Amino acid sequence: MPSDAQKPAANPLGTRPVGRLLMQFSIPSIISFLVSALYNIVDQIFIGQGVGLLGNAATNVAFPLTTISTALALLIGIGTAANFNLNLGAGRQDRAREIAGSGIVFLVSFGVLLGVVVLLFLRPLLIAFGATEEVFPYARTYTGITAFGLPLLIFSTGASHLIRADGSPTYSMTCTLSGAILNTILDPLFIFGFDMGIAGGALATVLGQILSAVLAARYLLRYRLKSVGLTRQSMRPQAWILRTIVSLGMAPCFNQLAMTVVQITMNNTLTYYGALSPYGKEIPLACVGVISKVNILMMGFTIGIAQGCQPIFSFNYGARNYHRVRATFRRAVILGLIICTAFFACFQLFPRQIVSIFGEGSELYYQFAEEYFRIYMFMAFANGLHPLISNFFTAIGRAKMGILISLTRQIIFLIPLILIFPAVWGIDGVMYAGPIADGAALLLAIFLSWREMGRISRAGRLEIPPGAP
Repeated sequence: MPSDAQKPAANPLGTRPVGRLLMQFSIPSIISFLVSALYNIVDQIFIGQGVGLLGNAATNVAFPLTTISTALALLIGIGTAANFNLNLGAGRQDRAREIAGSGIVFLVSFGVLLGVVVLLFLRPLLIAFGATEEVFPYARTYTGITAFGLPLLIFSTGASHLIRADGSPTYSMTCTLSGAILNTILDPLFIFGFDMGIAGGALATVLGQILSAVLAARYLLRYRLKSVGLTRQSMRPQAWILRTIVSLGMAPCFNQLAMTVVQITMNNTLTYYGALSPYGKEIPLACVGVISKVNILMMGFTIGIAQGCQPIFSFNYGARNYHRVRATFRRAVILGLIICTAFFACFQLFPRQIVSIFGEGSELYYQFAEEYFRIYMFMAFANGLHPLISNFFTAIGRAKMGILISLTRQIIFLIPLILIFPAVWGIDGVMYAGPIADGAALLLAIFLSWREMGRISRAGRLEIPPGAP
């Protein structure tokens, strides 16, 4: 078992070339995110084809529970991983071990608690989420089954961040990948082959979550975290550790919840102002649904890079290898800009072709989609910097800065603009709200990161070895 006397430089996070580490940790994270996004799209298609409109409505009603579960998983998972790497880099193996052990216990406890609450208050929750009389039976069937998988979802998602922080990004990817693949295979089998309808889709989801959770648990039981070696004593939850974990997990948690708030606000605004426009209610909602799915794919790359950087940022910041922190940040920014610029070019040059992938529509439909793509996504070339900078502050322990950046675009800027601009310019105001909110949030993020890099540079000026990257 590693001791506190062990030098943190022995860890590959502190010695391996930054460029190689960035690829090693980011690529599995990108794949995991993209597979999860594609799985959600495919899962929705199977239920829609097998059950119909009411099936799709039921899954949409149940979706807030998935969002809440993911938010809790990020709160504990990323908070634990960041604290784990910060203490590991500083050579405090005992404290890193305690934080990891407590984080695992909190993941299990929070997951079980949420599952019980959902089962006890299933009916009022579904009604609050918008279930109508026709949709409610389907939503009750679907959520009544998937509620048993919520603890597994929280555990596997949160544990995968800790596994990546332990230096095993490929295994972390395997946990997510295996469950998504199993779910995708079982969906058509249960829905169509066994004629189980929406219950089959729910059962396939839970079985996929079981596999992911089993693989995550297998790693923790077999390796007990290679960096520190978990013990039974370290698995005792402590209140001060929970506060520490939550402080660094708040930014990604708030960001996840903010996405739901923005989507609800956007849908209601588009429905209201769409009815006053030549497009009607349905065309704006349909177009935004397609564009949001494409945007998720783009953000999968940038969020994957941001999450892949977390162990590198945290460990080297804790070890005071500030030159490696700056080098990682610089390379990640360049990589994110290249990827997002490629997407930006596609959005500007081929919007009609992209929309056509998701089905045909009227000329009015394509007209709105092209305009929306080109205007609302105008800042797409730089949107990768926002999650990277937010995650950077979280990774180095600057929780308040991470929370501020995660909230600026969606809550502080975007929602007010979505509500104000359409009152002046009609439905076009929604389109212009996007790039203006993106630009304002980006300027703030760049200023804060530039100031932080200056502080880090001054702190590490005497510690930069010759020939550092």
